[in-house]
Amino acid sequence: MPGNNPAMLQNSDVFDCDAVIYDLEDAVSVTEKDAARTLVAQFLSAMKKQPPMEIVVRINGLDTEYWEKDLEAVVSDKIDSIMLPKAQVRYLKQLDEALSEIERKKGMKKHVAVLPIIELAASVMEIDDIVKAPRVNGVLLGAEDLSSDLEVARTKKGNEILYPRMKLAYACAAYKIDSIDTPFTDTNDNEGLADDCAFAANLGFTSKAAIHPNQVPVINSVFVPTAKNIEWALRVEEATRINAEKGLGVFSLDGKMVDKPVMERARKILVKARKYNLIQEDKQ
Repeated sequence: MPGNNPAMLQNSDVFDCDAVIYDLEDAVSVTEKDAARTLVAQFLSAMKKQPPMEIVVRINGLDTEYWEKDLEAVVSDKIDSIMLPKAQVRYLKQLDEALSEIERKKGMKKHVAVLPIIELAASVMEIDDIVKAPRVNGVLLGAEDLSSDLEVARTKKGNEILYPRMKLAYACAAYKIDSIDTPFTDTNDNEGLADDCAFAANLGFTSKAAIHPNQVPVINSVFVPTAKNIEWALRVEEATRINAEKGLGVFSLDGKMVDKPVMERARKILVKARKYNLIQEDKQ
C-alpha cells in the first residue's frame, strides 16, 4: 500500500492476506517522502486494535537520506516488521543497531523483525549470510530491480531469475524462515499469476507478494494446502499416533513407508491448514 494514499491505508485491513506492507519507498515520489512518513505514522498511532494480518513498513534504503526518519516515525509496538530494500549484510547490521536503539528509547515491548528484499546481484551473492542476520524472519525476492541491476529483460517466464529464486528458497528453508516470491506484475493475468505461483511453490517458496488486492485470492489458492494434501496429512497424523503407541517410529501407509521426514511434511501441512481454518476440528 502506498504510504501517501489515505484511502488505501484505511482499507488495508479488509483483504485476506497474511501481511500488509505500507510503502515509504518505491511507491512514493521524492517530493512525497515526508508526507507519506507522517501519514503512515499517524495511521498506525490511531489504530485502535491490531489487525489480523502482520503489519510491515517498507522504509527507504540505508543508502538514502530518508531511512532514519522513517524508522523514528513508524517503529512502535503497532508494527511487526521493517522491510529493507536492496538488502546487504552491512545494511542489516546497521538496521539492527538502529532498531535496538529505538526500541530501547521508546520502551517498546515488541522486538521488530526485518524482511530484507533481494534486488541486487550483490544481495544474491550474500543470501547465505542475509538469512542468518539478526531479526530476519523472512526474505522477499524483488525481481524487477534485480533484472535492472543485471541489465536483462524481465520476462513472464522468469528464466532470468531462476538462480536467485532457487538460492533464496533453499537458504530460507535451511533456516526455517519465510521465502516470499517476487510479485507478478500483470494484474490482469490471473492465469499467468496462478502458473507463476505454482512454479514458485514447487521451487520451495512459502508465499508470494501481491501488488494488487485482486491477486490475493489467486495466491492463497496456490499456497494453502489442497483438500487432497490435507486428507493425506490427517491420515499420516492418525497413523503416526497409532503406531507410536505400538512403539513404531517407522511404518507403512498405503504401501508406502512413512518415516520422520514424511511425518514432518504432514505436520507442516496441518499447521498451515489449521492456520487458515481449513480443518474442522472435532470438539468433544
